[in-house]
Amino acid sequence: MSAQSEPKIVGQSLPRKEGRKKVTGAALYVDDLSFPEMLYGVTVRSSVPRGRIKSISFAGDIPWNEFTIVTAKDIRGGGKYGKSHGGPLAGENYVALILNDQPYLADEFVNHAEEPIVLLAHPDRYLLEEARRNVRIEIEELPAIFTLEDSLAKKEIIWGEDNLFKKFLVEKGNIDDVWSTADFIVEGEYHTGAQEQLYIENNGAIAIANAAEGVTVWGSMQCPYYVHKALVKLFALPENRIRVIQTETGGGFGGKEEYPSMIAGHAALLAWKSGKPVKIMYDRAEDMVATTKRHPSKTVHRTAVSKDGKLLGMEIDFVIDGGAYCTLSPVVLSRGTIHAAGPYFCPHVRIRSSAVATNIPPHGAFRGFGAPQSIFALERHLDKVAHAVGLSPEEFRRHNFIHEGETTATSQVIHEQVEMDHLLNRAFELTDYSEKRERFARENSQEQEAGAGGRKRIKKGIGFATFMHGAGFTGSGEVYLSSVVGAEATADGHVRLLAASTEIGQGTNTIFTQIAADALGVAADLIEVAQPDTHNVPNSGPTVASRTCMVVGKLIESAVLGMKQTLMGSGLLAEDYSSADFQQACVEYLKQFGPLKSLSKYQPPPGIIWDDEKYQGDAYGAFAWAVYVAEVTVDMLTYEARVDDFVAIQEVGRVINPILAAGQIEGGVAQAIGFTLFENVVRQNGRMANGQMTNYIMPTAADIPPIRVYFEENPYAYGPAGAKGIGELPMDGPAPAILNAIENATGVSFNHIPLMPEALMEKLSGASD
Repeated sequence: MSAQSEPKIVGQSLPRKEGRKKVTGAALYVDDLSFPEMLYGVTVRSSVPRGRIKSISFAGDIPWNEFTIVTAKDIRGGGKYGKSHGGPLAGENYVALILNDQPYLADEFVNHAEEPIVLLAHPDRYLLEEARRNVRIEIEELPAIFTLEDSLAKKEIIWGEDNLFKKFLVEKGNIDDVWSTADFIVEGEYHTGAQEQLYIENNGAIAIANAAEGVTVWGSMQCPYYVHKALVKLFALPENRIRVIQTETGGGFGGKEEYPSMIAGHAALLAWKSGKPVKIMYDRAEDMVATTKRHPSKTVHRTAVSKDGKLLGMEIDFVIDGGAYCTLSPVVLSRGTIHAAGPYFCPHVRIRSSAVATNIPPHGAFRGFGAPQSIFALERHLDKVAHAVGLSPEEFRRHNFIHEGETTATSQVIHEQVEMDHLLNRAFELTDYSEKRERFARENSQEQEAGAGGRKRIKKGIGFATFMHGAGFTGSGEVYLSSVVGAEATADGHVRLLAASTEIGQGTNTIFTQIAADALGVAADLIEVAQPDTHNVPNSGPTVASRTCMVVGKLIESAVLGMKQTLMGSGLLAEDYSSADFQQACVEYLKQFGPLKSLSKYQPPPGIIWDDEKYQGDAYGAFAWAVYVAEVTVDMLTYEARVDDFVAIQEVGRVINPILAAGQIEGGVAQAIGFTLFENVVRQNGRMANGQMTNYIMPTAADIPPIRVYFEENPYAYGPAGAKGIGELPMDGPAPAILNAIENATGVSFNHIPLMPEALMEKLSGASD
């Protein structure tokens, strides 16, 4: 079959590239790996949220001389607990990321409960646990801050001069002149809580480290080059002496973006000192209490509207709780800030945002990256604005949807065709929205004697959210990353793709295969995807921010086309060729000319301009657009809310693999239902009190409704085969859609999530008095 007639596989549901290995047990996760003489490592952590370390001692009937013990002093070559086989270190005691403020091991002060202080390693993992329980750390406790409100009020200064990790200001038009001309001014305050990523596989790493060979780490991770950068600083070694290899990874959702740098560093420190391989695997309890979670947030809206329902001005204050150290808070804050004004045209906008410090474990990346928090606030608020103006929620939004040629809050001109009205129409048709809205109102008003207090026990509601999500890093982020992807011919004539983008269950290897095979016009079985290994693959950037398909996939497309061009230029490949012809051309090229390899480096699409100082311009190359509709039941006796039906319709450019794409949407909606109604992080004195899956409640299959997924395709010219990003989008819309539906059912407004039965009971029972 010729290249011209080879069936296209973009748009087809190709089976998962790694699926067979996973279902047969052949896939190797980090805890499946073992090395001769390997030790096990554990972390001894602070039990207090803030304080000064006074002493460390080792108690109990423990043969301490058999243990490898590492403290902060070892990082600068001054360790006191045994000799280091690797020799003295001269590294830096911080996790290299953005502000470099988080230590690998606390030295003089601790700033959050569960902060690492001591590392232990031993061949007997059971004795190791007993030893961990017998390390005594005396800490002089200092006053701590646990809420973003107290941090903003500076009740204690716990970070820098003002507790602020980062702040942004986005301005468009002149908001100060708007208030006097508005017919309505509507204000509201909205809160979101933390959320645990709950990936199936816990964090883990294995390290081999010595002066002769350098440092090699295997681990469960999203971003090998993040870990690589961190280890270079920790060990003060040249880049070529640090090697990071991603093992099969059982989920990430952002929780394995920056945190693997911490656990990899700990394993490597123990390996360096012991002279033996060291494995650290967290159990579920340690993973939940010690690692990063979604940032809690507070958003305050003040909105100016005309009497005919047009937005005149939006003033938004958006604050996130970063925890004790900066980690990725500035990047999360950035995306949340830019998405805070939504898919609407408003001539005058001011968005102030800040990330503040508290004495709880640092918050970090989680699917959506700040946008779910700010979009929740916006979409709840716009229902309130619509009510104040006297319009239905859908009428108000139709009056204000952004269109091609108009500008976003950052003054980005929308150059793509945006059809939010069409998406809304289709979503309403699929859900019988208008009919149900009328029917539910009629049925909910009927009294039922068997109900609580003479009320109808079961009330139904339906609500929706309209939103967008930018794909790729914000503003100049992709230019700063300067991602590189490679493609090379193998000895048997296959094409091996070289990228640091990781397969974490979302389908990276499969869509890369489809993109490459489609671009070359060859069969998918000619495409191989290299395991991310910093010695073998270039830095294609982190596996985050809905960038893997749109940004890295485009580089894959360019790299393989470069190979094809080289083969044609050599005369070994004709214009019209089959898969077998292409394979043979690769084999012949290697024989005649040596290695065949093509690299592609990121170049921004034409016309993309971003001002980092003013935070204005083209925030993203492209947006995905969506309308989500939720149907709910509220039990007025038990005060439980349940989602009965969910429709998600989105425009994401070209869909590469329909089954994988639908799976991304379904999974994101399920996670967001947990964020909305189930997953409540409870803290006591800064420590997570419900760090087990018996009392941190996530939705099960019985709690998830049918999720009906629909796509509209509007190919993006600068995405591979026209694709945009998709991974984070489904996290944004469910929470406001569900709470809008709950308000529709009960007539009572709730402006915080997670919305637990206790909160429903408190407010609904009060409303019925």
